[in-house]
Amino acid sequence: MSGKEGDVGKQGRRDRLIKERIHDPYMTRSKPAEPSVCKECGVVFSGGRWQWQSTPPSGIHDTVCPACLRVHDKVPAGFLTLGGEFFHAHRDEILHLVHNKVEEQKAQHPMKRLMAIEDQDGETVITFTDIHLPRGVGEAIERAYEGELEIQYTDEAGLLRVYWRR
Repeated sequence: MSGKEGDVGKQGRRDRLIKERIHDPYMTRSKPAEPSVCKECGVVFSGGRWQWQSTPPSGIHDTVCPACLRVHDKVPAGFLTLGGEFFHAHRDEILHLVHNKVEEQKAQHPMKRLMAIEDQDGETVITFTDIHLPRGVGEAIERAYEGELEIQYTDEAGLLRVYWRR
């Protein structure tokens, strides 16, 4: 027996459970059958990824994509909260920037979508289906209008909260 095989103390336990770093119930563990189309929004799963296609391939399976599931269940992955006097004075202009940024991302990444825009306690809260989109939109607003940007990520919940004020 070599030193490695015989020294059980240095091998570590092989029976302990490994805790997942990020648990997102909307990310499936297995890929859908190819090709599949989301019966809600029409996005196609083909070639190992979700993509927009003008003409879906033949022999297609029906499914519901993760983004549509989040929208249906009303469970956002990210929040962007906008507030301050400057925001209220330029609300329409800033929301136009938000929509442009979302459409730009959605065209290339179909799972990145805006879910809702709601006014709550004098602020505007925007919810998203993806954790990366609120950060990108918040940074775009900060580049265009300056202000204060705060980003909070909760590792346990896999949730991103972005706050912008001016």
